[in-house]
Amino acid sequence: MLRRLYDWTLAKAGHPHAERWLFLFAFIESSFFPIPPHPLLGLMCLANPKRALRFGAICTVASVLGGVFGYAIGYFLYESVGQSLLAALGLTEKFPVAACYLREYGWQLILIKGATPIPFKLVTITAGFIHMNLFTFIWASILSRGFQFMVVGLLFRLFGAWAKAFIEKYLALLTIAFVVLVVGGILLIGQLEGGHGAGDQCSKATLGAPR
Repeated sequence: MLRRLYDWTLAKAGHPHAERWLFLFAFIESSFFPIPPHPLLGLMCLANPKRALRFGAICTVASVLGGVFGYAIGYFLYESVGQSLLAALGLTEKFPVAACYLREYGWQLILIKGATPIPFKLVTITAGFIHMNLFTFIWASILSRGFQFMVVGLLFRLFGAWAKAFIEKYLALLTIAFVVLVVGGILLIGQLEGGHGAGDQCSKATLGAPR
């Protein structure tokens, strides 16, 4: 089922309205769609490197707007919609952990998410549920998603088809470096604020944790 959905998504790369499909997938992936837009973005950039930055920008804008939609679900409709979405996506057990980390680290966690496999939909719904400051959520999401999508677009724009091999070889190193910098900053802030053991407490968070 998931494989067929993945193949169907990739098939949209050759569609006459591929940009609209890219926008749609990037938007809905931020709240409930299981397939990330990255494979479609890569194929479109590979087919037309001169428009790669445009494609990356489309992904970024759509993903942030979709993130605001996911935030709204968590803020207003968690009980009626959010819980069911997380259950369908297999993220129910991860929700209390994400809520704990978001309360503790806020925008830093969103930036880290931009360079990790953490589902963005989990972050968006959780951010709304804990009533995270919306302005903070938006600017952190712009940086996070922009890092993911615009780097891909820039590499394809500069290097064309060769960028595919370059991304596969070096993008992981770039994301690791990004994570190390952000995590280092978080640890430094934690030390300056005198915080201890928050990460361990969050890793043990359960659905019974208070809102």
